[in-house]
Amino acid sequence: MNPSSHNIGFISTRFAGTDGVSLETIKWATVLERLGHKCFYFAGECDRSADQSHVVPEAFYRHPEIDKLNQQAYSGSWTVTKEARASHPEMAHLHKDFFSIYVRPPQMTKRVQELKEYFKEELYKFTRKFNLEILVTENALTIPLNIPLGLAITEFIAETGYPTIAHHHDFHWERQRFQVNCVNDYLAAAFPPTLPSIRHVVINSVQAQQIATRYGVSSRVIPNVMDFDVPPPPPDEYTRSVRADLGIDTNEFFFLQPTRVIQRKGIEHAIELVRRLGLPAKLIISHASGDEGTDYEQRIREYAHLLDVTVRFEADQVQDERGTTQDGKKIYTLGDVYPYADLVTYPSAIEGFGNAFLEAVYYRRLILVNNYSIYEVDIKPKGFRTIWFDNFIGSSTLDAVRNALTHPNIAHEWAEANYQLAKRYFSFTVLERKLESVVADCLGYQV
Repeated sequence: MNPSSHNIGFISTRFAGTDGVSLETIKWATVLERLGHKCFYFAGECDRSADQSHVVPEAFYRHPEIDKLNQQAYSGSWTVTKEARASHPEMAHLHKDFFSIYVRPPQMTKRVQELKEYFKEELYKFTRKFNLEILVTENALTIPLNIPLGLAITEFIAETGYPTIAHHHDFHWERQRFQVNCVNDYLAAAFPPTLPSIRHVVINSVQAQQIATRYGVSSRVIPNVMDFDVPPPPPDEYTRSVRADLGIDTNEFFFLQPTRVIQRKGIEHAIELVRRLGLPAKLIISHASGDEGTDYEQRIREYAHLLDVTVRFEADQVQDERGTTQDGKKIYTLGDVYPYADLVTYPSAIEGFGNAFLEAVYYRRLILVNNYSIYEVDIKPKGFRTIWFDNFIGSSTLDAVRNALTHPNIAHEWAEANYQLAKRYFSFTVLERKLESVVADCLGYQV
């Protein structure tokens, strides 16, 4: 590969926290910097170095203005349609029952266009400021949570011909909430766009088939990865009190749910497992609800109470960095907690790939996984050893969990085999090889 360094600009709504897009961006940037490139960031929220970042608050998908647009875009409500009709009273006599619910207010269209032009100006500033040669859009041309930003990126690429890697994580057709909308023309234009200078990258083979069928474009599959070439360090003295601090007795099993508390994570399956297993165990949930509200968390709390299962929500004590809570408790990282878990529960119904699955493999833990579509297609066929179930906890699942927990040699054997498989298929070495190829394609030379 050409040894010269290139300036690469990452664009997203947010580069902060522990969401999948932010985590994968760190991994891509790490590998690209190993290859000699320099990375810079455009986002609405950004925890990267200020001298590498261009922050535009309105780019964040939970910015009040963007939030308002999203509520209108995906409300699926006749209220929005009535607002749209009220904007043109001179056409009231034409409105019939067959007029569609998929209508948007003109004021919304106007504001989308204004924000699009604003974002486009900021993108020009971003590329000039850091002398960028390649752009990498991280889900910003994939999931339509900031429509003006997606439109702006699309027009910017169309106007400049910038070589762009569109890294797709979650498409709108994979989420029910986007199916009824009044912005289908925007979705068709920019989520994703089909421009000659864009190289599309997806995270699983099902997405590759879908983008080809729907848009007639080819894509590369680059799965989520972890640095399996560098094993995690052994637990240190700081972490010796993890189990006690999380309220787990010496005679209890520690079940870890290392995800946000959102509906598609299927946490009720983990609660049912604890109730029916017949072994003393506590379920620890490491993350908070996040940006999707607290209704599902309340449902989980009520369900656990109904089944008389102890579930601890420990987002305050499990964070990005070690420290101390306001009431003096130790704060642990997720990496501190994983080595002490007896079982990692991963009962998701939908995942783009499965970061938490790779983390559990990295820390050599026993894994319970729902047979979600991407696991079945892209992960399980490679030979990973887990306890899996198909959307419900049956007696065979309970038997398998009991057997693995009471025979630690089985869990150890599976964990070692899984680690070696992940090192082969989902390591930084694999990512480096794939990124070398796509960057070379963008710049027009051979690896």
